[in-house]
Amino acid sequence: MEPWICVTCGVQHPQARQPPRACAICEDERQYVPVEGQGWTTLPQMRADGYRIELRGLEPGLTGVGVVPVFGIGQRALLVRTAGGNLLWDCVGYLDDDAVEAVRALGGLDAIAVSHPHFYGAMVEWSRAFGSAPIWLPTADRAWVLRPDRAIRWWEHEAEPLRGLRLIQCGGHFDGSAVLHWPEGSGGRGALLVGDTAHVVADRRHVSFMRSYPNHIPLPAQEVIRVADAALRLTFDRVYGAWWDRVIAEDGQRALRRSADRYVAAVRA
Repeated sequence: MEPWICVTCGVQHPQARQPPRACAICEDERQYVPVEGQGWTTLPQMRADGYRIELRGLEPGLTGVGVVPVFGIGQRALLVRTAGGNLLWDCVGYLDDDAVEAVRALGGLDAIAVSHPHFYGAMVEWSRAFGSAPIWLPTADRAWVLRPDRAIRWWEHEAEPLRGLRLIQCGGHFDGSAVLHWPEGSGGRGALLVGDTAHVVADRRHVSFMRSYPNHIPLPAQEVIRVADAALRLTFDRVYGAWWDRVIAEDGQRALRRSADRYVAAVRA
């Protein structure tokens, strides 16, 4: 038996002889079930279908981790390398032996942290491939963990999974939606890894905030203020979103504040 992976969101489910009846994450209003119905795959099937992991160096100490061809929601993860160890921020729905060896060549994996349930991917597979690396997840999103594992470490409000890396619970998209602060990023000016907690938009000078991105359900103004205030307690210059090239290269703090103000003004108009 193999764990089943939802084709739509890329999140892995427990081992079973038959695929699940439904994916709870996709049936939630923040995601969606395709018109043609729910689809399922497994890691062996994905390997047979030619999927692979692509690694891209983004800046010193930071490597992007994506799936080729695009799978599920299409996000890429981020491998943050520090003197205190390596952390995978967010996850993808695929893993193979070549990817494990490539990450080992970069120093391995000491912890995993995920911004929100849509990016849980194959986090248990990634953890087990690196000696059951701890998976840091907010307690507020516990109900969305579809494949429980002993490696999961629950946290609330704020946590430090590795020395110098801080997780901040911002809420908004999900109750536990989080960001990761990497002080060494952007040449020591600090980087904020936001996942979908604050979505870097096409102009790469702003972010936006939604309850549901595919269904275009906005967040209330007060929620956006809360998300922005939580993130802006940190010092950072660069903002990394959840997809390739969705990066605000500089002046990220002012960009986040400007974006929150713009959003609030629009929904209160």
